[in-house]
Amino acid sequence: MSTPIHSRAHYDRQLQTLREDLLLLGSMAEKAVERSVEAMRNRDDQLAKGVVISDREIDNLTFELEERALLLIATQQPMAVDLRAIAGALFIITELERIGDYAEGIAKIALEISKEPPLKPLIDIPRMAYIAIEMLHQALGAFIDRDLAACRAIWKRDDELDGLYNQVYRELLTYMIGDPKTIERATQLLWSAHNLERIGDRVTNICERTAFIITGDPRALPGDEDGENPPAMQPFGGE
Repeated sequence: MSTPIHSRAHYDRQLQTLREDLLLLGSMAEKAVERSVEAMRNRDDQLAKGVVISDREIDNLTFELEERALLLIATQQPMAVDLRAIAGALFIITELERIGDYAEGIAKIALEISKEPPLKPLIDIPRMAYIAIEMLHQALGAFIDRDLAACRAIWKRDDELDGLYNQVYRELLTYMIGDPKTIERATQLLWSAHNLERIGDRVTNICERTAFIITGDPRALPGDEDGENPPAMQPFGGE
């Protein structure tokens, strides 16, 4: 029969493996976002198709991690900080899967617009992608390190991403008003920018959940106090 020490050591290893595989899922999501925008910028259909195909791998790992996290709760009956950590991991896993879906959506758009002449050089959309990926990478680091200060800094940076989205929105609206023939191409680019803006929102959700894991306070990070949100759109490809 295992001693309590051995049981706890085994449990700790399970938690550590869950955290490590959550980071793997995050890395897969990061790469999907990076490659989807690269495929759009370079009009690379093969790269875009690869992102679409790889989303199945993200989904499969998501289901596996969710099952393992639920099994830990059922078998170990964790309390207090451990329970918050596992429940928080479940929430973050779901957010990472949705980020993968947004990347897949951008890749599908890249495949669509590669058949048409480019509307304009892509400058702000790659900038949005860079910021979103950096935010995600830092948020996962904050989760592993239990870094509340980092969560607050990343959460505030979402304003930068929203500002770029609004800039893209206004610019593409000008194209559409000036020449109705550009509406379809401009709308596709706008979907891409919107998906990146939503990735930023998912990252802030990860930060909020990490802050709750650390503090036990659901209001450990400030809410949206300014009331100013980017124009609403549904994610490309549906919820």
